[in-house]
Amino acid sequence: MSGPNTNYDPVEVTPLHADEVERMRAEAVAAIAAATDLDALRAARLAHAGDRSPLALANREIGALPPQARKDAGMRVGAARRAVNEALSARQAELEEEREARILVEEAVDVTVPWDIEPRGARHPLTTTQEFVADVFVAMGWEVVEGPEVEAEWLNFDALNIPPDHPARTTMDTFFVDPPESGLVLRTHTSPAQARTMLTRKPPIYVVAPGRVYRTDELDATHTPVFHQVEGLVVDEGITMAHLKGTLDHFAEAMFGPGLSTRLRPYYFPFTEPSAELDLQCFVCRGESVGNPDRPCRTCSSEGWIEWGGCGVVNPRVLTACGVDAERYSGFAFGMGIERTMMFRNGIEDMRDMVEGDVRFTRPFGGEI
Repeated sequence: MSGPNTNYDPVEVTPLHADEVERMRAEAVAAIAAATDLDALRAARLAHAGDRSPLALANREIGALPPQARKDAGMRVGAARRAVNEALSARQAELEEEREARILVEEAVDVTVPWDIEPRGARHPLTTTQEFVADVFVAMGWEVVEGPEVEAEWLNFDALNIPPDHPARTTMDTFFVDPPESGLVLRTHTSPAQARTMLTRKPPIYVVAPGRVYRTDELDATHTPVFHQVEGLVVDEGITMAHLKGTLDHFAEAMFGPGLSTRLRPYYFPFTEPSAELDLQCFVCRGESVGNPDRPCRTCSSEGWIEWGGCGVVNPRVLTACGVDAERYSGFAFGMGIERTMMFRNGIEDMRDMVEGDVRFTRPFGGEI
């Protein structure tokens, strides 16, 4: 019986030759080293370490060798593939580090650049002025009342002692709501809110009524058909003009600064008797421009005083119409324009700027609350 045959004829597989394996390894390492970014490295990985790469195909040929030759071939190919993978890992770490360093430079945040890219919005100064006025009176213990802008003609006129033939009750001054027999108007002042208050509660009454009103005025620098008023009403026992004057002095100082004088000029309003126009001492020249040609004042036209609003003792007829005992109670009322007040406070010369919706007008007032 013959022994095992230890002699064999090796199968010639060219990709498994030592010099060929070394060539594939060197070519792969060179391609990896030449990759300048992660995308190029990804392409090199696919070409030299993927399933269809030369070394991967050579590894498949090992099975064609006789058993005795497979070990050496496997060690050669395995060593080459490990070298390629190590080169890939090292190069990837280098390229990732380079990328991070580049990002730090290219995407660095310049903390000196203005951060407020989108401009902030701002509440309309008419709104903030109206709320400030209300706060002044709330701090005095008064209440803020509101009423509808579409108002009953009786509350807008009759309850306030404005007779049917008064010029204010024509279409030259008032917006009437169709149909004509509806008896509804767009309120021409916030006084109806005062009438509603007297009709629904008993004295003592201390209320302030800010809100939007309507009149058939043309829009110009000093007039607008839609504007805002604030009106105050006090009904209590023993109320006199002295109480009115003290209240208005406090209101004027709160709006325009301390030490500002006021004066009352006799006037006529159907709903107050006696009535007066309230003038402010000019808050720009403080009266020093009067008779002084060397120091003219545009704000008061060198008169020293500026008209602000109307006021007076509540007419007993108004109290009676609203169900208040005029023999026991008396009161005072006043009304000022919010737009006019804001023009005085901020040096605004054209009322149209307030209603045109231009953010360049609103933004300088900021987010005042």
